[in-house]
Amino acid sequence: MPMSKNNKNPQTRIEKDSMGSLEVPINALYGAQTQRAINNFPISGIPMPKTFIKALCYVKFACSSSNQELGLLSEEKADAIQAAAKEVIQGHYLEQFPIDVFQTGSGTSTNMNANEVLASLAKQLTGLEIHPNDDINMSQSSNDVIPTAIHVAAAIALEETLLPALQYLALTIENREKELSHVIKTGRTHLMDAMPVKMSQELSSWRVQITDNIDRLKDTQKRIQKLTSRWHSRRYWN
Repeated sequence: MPMSKNNKNPQTRIEKDSMGSLEVPINALYGAQTQRAINNFPISGIPMPKTFIKALCYVKFACSSSNQELGLLSEEKADAIQAAAKEVIQGHYLEQFPIDVFQTGSGTSTNMNANEVLASLAKQLTGLEIHPNDDINMSQSSNDVIPTAIHVAAAIALEETLLPALQYLALTIENREKELSHVIKTGRTHLMDAMPVKMSQELSSWRVQITDNIDRLKDTQKRIQKLTSRWHSRRYWN
């Protein structure tokens, strides 16, 4: 958006919405809604986690696809939104999501932040005019996308980070069990003499605890990856 003639600060531009006008950094992809949240919540200086922002863009990608299939969004606009979402998912433009992690309870500010950034980025990439609310946020609310994004972020972190780390740890301990099978150590106990145990025995107990929790996490993973809505059942409307 071009800088207003009334703006005397060359480092900012003037954005307007229903609540009035305010200055936004000249190179920011976000607009008035995001800037208001930045101004209103200068609490910790900690932005939303990058994994969550990427997950939120996965949600926006999926919503644009659904809206296109329903005939509510043109193919050109859906493609533009998805191209913008891919950029953020790949780790670009994450600095455009500066809102403090301590914000409105439903995450509305971060949802609007994503809508504004993706709209601006989609226009940069394709030249199409994309509206943050009418196009990016079509048929959505913060109470839809934020809980969904939390599940998506958790599922991605579990699959790509936590499970591989635990599996590597279990394998490492198993290797050390074999290497230290000849080492005898004093056992630990309470109110009685300690019995000597092999170091491999103690290590194996750690490994079993880890593998048991890997199994529990994999079972939980099935529920994390299942996205449902309480409004899905038509009985709520009958």
